[in-house]
Amino acid sequence: MGDRTHRYATTVRWTGNRGTGTSAYGAYDRAHEISAAGKPTIAGSSDPAFRGDRARWSPEDLLLASLSACHQLWYLHLCSRDGVVVTAYEDAAEGEMAEGGDGGGRFVSVTLRPRVTLAAGADAGRAGVLHEEAHALCFIANSVNFPVGHAAEIVVEA
Repeated sequence: MGDRTHRYATTVRWTGNRGTGTSAYGAYDRAHEISAAGKPTIAGSSDPAFRGDRARWSPEDLLLASLSACHQLWYLHLCSRDGVVVTAYEDAAEGEMAEGGDGGGRFVSVTLRPRVTLAAGADAGRAGVLHEEAHALCFIANSVNFPVGHAAEIVVEA
C-alpha cells in the first residue's frame, strides 16, 4: 500500500468582541467557535490562566484530548485485530505546559492513563503490549515534539 494524504478543514471564528475589539488586553473575550462541515460546533476559549472561560475548551484541552482519542482509537483497533476483547476504556490523560519568559510556551510532556477493562479470559499481557503499538501508530503522537507516555491499567472481568 502506498502513502496516502488526508486533508482536514476547520474554521475558528472569534466571538469575543465586546464592542471595542482588541482596544485593550482586558477589553475582549477569548471566546471562539470551532466548526467543520457537518459536525457540531465546539465552544472554545483560552485557558483560564490567560483570561479564558473555564466552561469552554482551550487549545491545550483539545491537544490533550486529541492525543488521548488517537491512542484509544488505535488501541481498540489493534485489540479487535488481535482478538483481545475490550469492554470498557477510559483515559484520565494529563499534560504539562511550560511558559517561557517571552510569554510563549510549549507542552513538555503528556501522560495517557488509560484504564482498560477486558472480557473474562482475555490476554492481559497482549493487551499491555498493544499500548506500545498503538503509541507507535498514533497520528497525533507522531506529530508532536514532546514525549507522550502512557501508564495503562488493565483489568480483566471475573
